[in-house]
Amino acid sequence: MLNILYEDETVLVVWKPVGMESQSGHGFDADMVSEIRRYLSTGKPVDNHKLSTKSVEPYVGVIHRLDKPVSGVMVYAKTKNAAASLSKQVAEGKMHKKSLAVLCGKPVDNVEKYVDYLLKDGKTNTSRIVDKSAAGAKRAELEYQILEEKEQGDGAVRSLVEIHLHTGRHHQIRVQFAAHGTPLVGDTKYGA
Repeated sequence: MLNILYEDETVLVVWKPVGMESQSGHGFDADMVSEIRRYLSTGKPVDNHKLSTKSVEPYVGVIHRLDKPVSGVMVYAKTKNAAASLSKQVAEGKMHKKSLAVLCGKPVDNVEKYVDYLLKDGKTNTSRIVDKSAAGAKRAELEYQILEEKEQGDGAVRSLVEIHLHTGRHHQIRVQFAAHGTPLVGDTKYGA
């Protein structure tokens, strides 16, 4: 069931659950774009208005992405003009991306900015930090602030951080925190 937070004639804001792709995948697993197209095709009423009445496959523009193991708020465009406008806002830094994550351990500083260069490996679907001169390297920048720290029963420390992304690279949050010694709790790809 699609959890719609906001909808008008051009934009749809939804909650993406853990385990679902943000965009259409190559397999048969459920993905957000397919779920949104199914919803838009049925023309279900929203706030007593039938906004979606198209008989052709509806347009769904992916504005940003969240990794499959992550849940959160996603913005999708229902028209090409809305997609262009929203994408421009992202490119100009007018759309702010904020995330919460729980880390294994505690970063050195309570507030910090990470600037690294990431290289994506399409064969392994992973990214890694490389020297900025490496061919294909892309700048990855984020800021974080520790909101809370807790010591676990086994003595391990967990830190809740608020993250502001300045770029949106492949697996960026997961890669940068793991490389800086505090992987995300439960991240089996980059973490412990």
